[in-house]
Amino acid sequence: MAPTPPSDAELDVMIRARLAAVGIDLDQLPPGAEPDPETGAPGQAAVLASLRSFARRSLAEISAWVPPAPSGTPAEQAVELSQQAAPMLYPSIATAWRDA
Repeated sequence: MAPTPPSDAELDVMIRARLAAVGIDLDQLPPGAEPDPETGAPGQAAVLASLRSFARRSLAEISAWVPPAPSGTPAEQAVELSQQAAPMLYPSIATAWRDA
């Protein structure tokens, strides 16, 4: 049985939470879908619609990505070992911890 895709309301909650985690507040944008005539800022509804479209189109593919395993790795260990090299947003922090 295939999973049920999330509703627009569920995606909106996820999108707002992810944006809030990095300090972006969509409530600062004008309400509705129309851009602000003075500033040109897009409306909240337009931004959410665009991000929902991106999420439906791309997140499954992004989450299925697995980094390549080191060369010479046996096939049965490739996935497990490749997870040890997951990309990091700030690799310098991990390097400092590892090299200290």
